[in-house]
Amino acid sequence: MSLKGGGGLQRKSKASDQIPSSSLADIAFLLLIFFMVTTVFRTESDRPIEWPEAEATQQIDETRDNIMYVWIERNGDIWINDRLVPLDAVSELVAPRWVESGRRLRISLRADAEAPYRYVDAVQKQIQQAGAIYVVFATDLERRMMRERR
Repeated sequence: MSLKGGGGLQRKSKASDQIPSSSLADIAFLLLIFFMVTTVFRTESDRPIEWPEAEATQQIDETRDNIMYVWIERNGDIWINDRLVPLDAVSELVAPRWVESGRRLRISLRADAEAPYRYVDAVQKQIQQAGAIYVVFATDLERRMMRERR
C-alpha cells in the first residue's frame, strides 16, 4: 500500500478568523438582566407636611437629575434631597448643583402650609444667593397629579 496518493487523515474544518457570534445574544441578555437587578433607582421620601392648596399648578418639565427637592417643615427644619440642612448651608448646596446642571436646575420648594413665612422667605433668599432662578412652589394639586401619573 502506497501513501503517495495523499490518503490518510485530513482536517475536516479549518480554524476560523472570525469571532463566533452565536452566543453574543445570550451574553447581552445576561448583562441586561444583571444591570436590571443591580440598579438602584433613587426615590425621594415624602416628608410629613400639610400641602398648601392651589387652584392650578404646572408640572416641572425637566429630567429627574435636574430637580432639587427642598422641604420646609412647620418647625423650620429644611430638608434638601432627604438631608437635613441648616438654613445658612442652603446656598452652598444649591450653587454647585446650579452650575453643574448647566443652569437647568429646577427647585421644587415644598413648604408646609402651616410653616411661618419667615422660613420660606429665608430659604428663597438663600436660593437666590446661590444664583438659581427656577423655583416651583409645590402644592397639593401637584402632588395628586404626580400620584395619578405613577
